[in-house]
Amino acid sequence: MTMDSKRLNSQRVLVTGANGQLGTEVVKLLAKEGALGDGSRVLLFATDLDKLDITKREDVIDFVKENGIKMIVNCAAYTAVDKAEQEREACFAANSDAPANLAVAAAAMDALLVHISTDYVFDGNGPLPYKEDDITAPTSVYGQSKVKGERLVAESCSKHLIVRTSWLYSPYGNNFVKTIARLSRQRESLDVVFDQIGTPTYSGDLAVAIVAMLGEYCKRGYEKDFPYGIYHYSNEGVCSWYDFAVEIAKGSGTGCKVLPVTSGMFPTAAKRPPYSVMDKTKIKRNFSMSIPHWKDSLEICLKLLKQ
Repeated sequence: MTMDSKRLNSQRVLVTGANGQLGTEVVKLLAKEGALGDGSRVLLFATDLDKLDITKREDVIDFVKENGIKMIVNCAAYTAVDKAEQEREACFAANSDAPANLAVAAAAMDALLVHISTDYVFDGNGPLPYKEDDITAPTSVYGQSKVKGERLVAESCSKHLIVRTSWLYSPYGNNFVKTIARLSRQRESLDVVFDQIGTPTYSGDLAVAIVAMLGEYCKRGYEKDFPYGIYHYSNEGVCSWYDFAVEIAKGSGTGCKVLPVTSGMFPTAAKRPPYSVMDKTKIKRNFSMSIPHWKDSLEICLKLLKQ
C-alpha cells in the first residue's frame, strides 16, 4: 500500500480534554492498531487547553479545517459542580459555548461529533431510570450548562452522538474512588451519604463504548438511518454513594468502617439529583453493546491503583 492510499484510508480524529479521566482512556484506545475495526488507520489529534482553547470559535474552526478532522470526541468539561455556582460564566463557557464551537466546526467539515454529557441534566425526582427523551430539569448551574451544551450541539451539527454518563471515575485525576481509597487508609471511619442513588461509570468502559460507536460510524456512518442522537451510558447496576464507598474501602483492603448518613449532614452549594439512574436500553440495542456491572469494573480500577 502506498503512502497516498494509506492517507486516504485513514480517520482523522480529534480528542479534546485528552488529559482528563475519560480523554486519557479514549486516546489510549485510539492509539492502538485497528482501533476502529474497519481497517482504517487513526490519525489522532489529542488536545487539551494548552494546545487548543475550544472556547475560542475561530481557533476551533481553523484547527478542524486545517487538520481535516472527520470525527471529534469532546471529553473536555468544567466539572467543579459546587464551584460552578459562583463561576457560572466559566462553567457555561466550557460546557455550552465550547461544545457549540466544536459542533459548528464539525458541521463545516461534515464530521461526527461525540459529546459527553451528564446525569445532572435531570432533577432526580423521577421514580424510574431516566430515558433519553425524558424532560431535563437541572437543579444546578453545572447541570444547566450541560443541558444548554446538548441543545447547541444538536442544533448546530446533525451528525452528533451525545452520551450522558454518571459518577465517572478512573485511575487518573481526582475522583470519588481515589479519594475514598486514600481516606480509608488514613481513617478508622468515613461518613458517606446513602440517600443519593445512581450508577458509577468506569472511564475505561465508557471509552470502549465511545470507540465502538466511532467504529460503527466508520462502517455505516453515511447511511441515512445511522442512529445519531442522545444516549445514556453507565455501568450496570444501581447503588448509593454509601454502597459505592463500602465496596471501595473493602477492595482497598483497609479496615475503615463506612457509615451511612443523609445528604443533610453534608450541605453543598449545588443541589444533586437524589436519583439519577439512567436507562441504557437504547445504546445497547442500537450498538449491540454489552455493559459490565459496576462492581466488576471497580475491582479492575482498584487493581490498577495498587500497581
